[in-house]
Amino acid sequence: MLLQNIRVVLVNTSHPGNIGGAARAMKNMGLSRLYLVDPEDFPSSEAVARASGATDILESAQVVASLEEALVGCSLALGTSARDRRIPWPLLDPRECATTCLEQVGQGAEVALVFGREYAGLTNEELQRCQFHVHIPSDPSFSSLNLAAAVQVLAYEVRMAWLAAEGLPSKQEKLETTAMLNAQPVTMDELELFYGHLESTLVEIGFLDPEKPRHLMSRLRRLYGRSGISKLEMNILRGILTETQKAARGEAHTRRKQ
Repeated sequence: MLLQNIRVVLVNTSHPGNIGGAARAMKNMGLSRLYLVDPEDFPSSEAVARASGATDILESAQVVASLEEALVGCSLALGTSARDRRIPWPLLDPRECATTCLEQVGQGAEVALVFGREYAGLTNEELQRCQFHVHIPSDPSFSSLNLAAAVQVLAYEVRMAWLAAEGLPSKQEKLETTAMLNAQPVTMDELELFYGHLESTLVEIGFLDPEKPRHLMSRLRRLYGRSGISKLEMNILRGILTETQKAARGEAHTRRKQ
């Protein structure tokens, strides 16, 4: 519910595609409340196309005539600024901005992230309506970000701060299609089949003399028995044995990608 108290405000956006891109960036990061201040072209099919499935955010967007209207009910507004306007205003980077947002919404406050025009950003008057200015530390030689990209940066930092506040993991392990096999231990009967396969292979390549086996298979049983082999690992071992047998017989074999 904390994220529901954060609204994204786009001021006088000229390109509808940027509105759609911003909506997509918001939905990616769990934000849903979009306010549009005097947009030049909205609603727009181009905004819908760029939203790529985030049309619910476009449909619920609040269109207002002024920044004052967009900030009604907010206790905190943070305005993005790419330029040094020589105004002694508190300045935050995106990470500090996200922390400040979460502190406020955690107390039940409404917060607004305010973004300006593509070509000129926010005016000095609009920036002065924000308690904090947010500067994205991009490369000074090419510092101007696309509007949707700027929304993505701040929305991402907000989500990371929210995950931390909720005690949720910020990364998820990638699951292979064989993940279930990798987690399941091999069964006793599968081990016995493997030992049989292993013994026949060792005999075939001349490593094991069936007339004088000594204690080789017993030692190998102890070795593999304490390894905690998974089903996926067993498949790999059996595959190695099969290819070894093919090589020993002079049969054509193809190395399979793992």
